[in-house]
Amino acid sequence: MISVVVPTYNEEQNIERCLQSLADQTVPREAYEIIVVDGNSKDRTRELAEPLADRVFVQTSKRVGGARNDGAMASAGDIIATTDADCILPRDWVERIAKNFEEREIVQLYGTVYPIEGGFRNHLSLSGANAFSRLGYHTRTIYFTLGCNTAFDREAFVRAGMYRCIDAGDDLEIAQRMRKLGKVYLDPDLAVGFSMRRYQQFGTLKSISEWLYIVLRGGDAGGVSYSQREYR
Repeated sequence: MISVVVPTYNEEQNIERCLQSLADQTVPREAYEIIVVDGNSKDRTRELAEPLADRVFVQTSKRVGGARNDGAMASAGDIIATTDADCILPRDWVERIAKNFEEREIVQLYGTVYPIEGGFRNHLSLSGANAFSRLGYHTRTIYFTLGCNTAFDREAFVRAGMYRCIDAGDDLEIAQRMRKLGKVYLDPDLAVGFSMRRYQQFGTLKSISEWLYIVLRGGDAGGVSYSQREYR
């Protein structure tokens, strides 16, 4: 059993597309479960998610890392996968995750991203992100384990302490703890469609610089935070 955890907040424009891509996988539907953990949305997110997910509930922990933790604790899978509500998952996503864990002795798996929206700038931005991810992996300096496309061995995930409930960088920070328990593996062909909407809204350079600033501060933005603008 693979458990897929999807954190949400006011995602009525995107949640159906995401969950429909998750429902249309190459493996039997009973081989995985979909858990939506909502940040008490003010729109129809939970209503739209109900028919497509196995379980939908409001998170009790803080921030997006806490939502992922809540979903993991409510799950039944030996493997816990996470993605975002504005992503589109390829049909073989769950199958590739299962195959990687079957064939490799790993505690965490992650992949790459491509832009859902068109445009040269979007493709260039994510091509750079993927190149950075590969460089970090092969040099063993940083694991660019984005929460929109990663999976964990359940036992190791819990033993590592799960996600930190911080403003940003929780999905990169956890890899530093997971690597102490076993191998963290990058599958470059495990690719998901990633929405560039926030980069388009706030500007790519501004968004990246703000994210880096928060990560370097240890995830705590203070004052008006990244998480308030994006996730609760």
